[in-house]
Amino acid sequence: MKTTETPAPLPAESGAPITKTDVPPPAPPKEKKEGTVLNVFSHGVLVIWAFMVVLPLLWAVMTSFKDDRSIFSSPWSLPDSLHFDNWSRAWTQANMSDYFLNTVLVVGGSLIGTLVLGSMAAYVLARFDFPGNRFIYFLFIGGMSFPIMLALVPLFYVVNNMGLLNTIHGLILVYIAYSLPFTVFFLTAFFRTLPTSIAEAAFVDGASHSRTFFQIMLPMAKPGLISVGIFNFLGQWNQYMLPTVLNTDPDKRVLTQGLVQLAVSQGYKGDWSGLFAGLVMAMLPVLAAYIIFQRQVVQGLTAGALK
Repeated sequence: MKTTETPAPLPAESGAPITKTDVPPPAPPKEKKEGTVLNVFSHGVLVIWAFMVVLPLLWAVMTSFKDDRSIFSSPWSLPDSLHFDNWSRAWTQANMSDYFLNTVLVVGGSLIGTLVLGSMAAYVLARFDFPGNRFIYFLFIGGMSFPIMLALVPLFYVVNNMGLLNTIHGLILVYIAYSLPFTVFFLTAFFRTLPTSIAEAAFVDGASHSRTFFQIMLPMAKPGLISVGIFNFLGQWNQYMLPTVLNTDPDKRVLTQGLVQLAVSQGYKGDWSGLFAGLVMAMLPVLAAYIIFQRQVVQGLTAGALK
């Protein structure tokens, strides 16, 4: 004989009071992603900015492989054939090779001098307390706010009286003096983020101040050195005003002066393909340096915030 089981009565049917555990919890509301509109807007602005930066660069590279007729007849089309003679003509006939060599000498010497002197000054200002520390630090900061245009005339006479006018080493010294304020300002803040325990341990082991700096603290500051080195490299490589005033010798011109001379000396000839080839030659080292050291630049800029 089959027996049927009657279901247990619900609390409401049995007359028992309904407790909180008997009521199912309400479904959690769907959380809206905060900042979605702001993220979309910021990404859109970045895409537009990247398009505005990359498009002229690609157009210049593309134009450097065209002939003069194609540059004006079809400026936005791809070149029908790659005219590598534009690059060779700009490198030899326009003396871009000499300008490139002079720029490498000037920027290389000034960059090394700026990093060595700037790191030493920043380390002392960041690690040692002495009378006048803050005053010297604010002097360097004040140098960042001083326009170079106001110093061109007295700087010309100072360099001329020292016998350094129209010389490579004179231009190197001026570049170092021009780049030191920002370098000291940047590296002083970076050296303050480094741990002091390692330097104290080196002093306990008998290391001198110079050995502690060059063998311990300077390698630890590598991200900051690369970051400030890239910034100085960009500014010194693209510098035009200082070499124009202090370097009037045609045999010792740098790339920026050479590009201007190439554009002016064309006259009615209009060697636009050679001019674009020279322009791309001047841009390639800067792009290569930033692409190679991009990660180190980001690490150096964020090191202070992360520590």
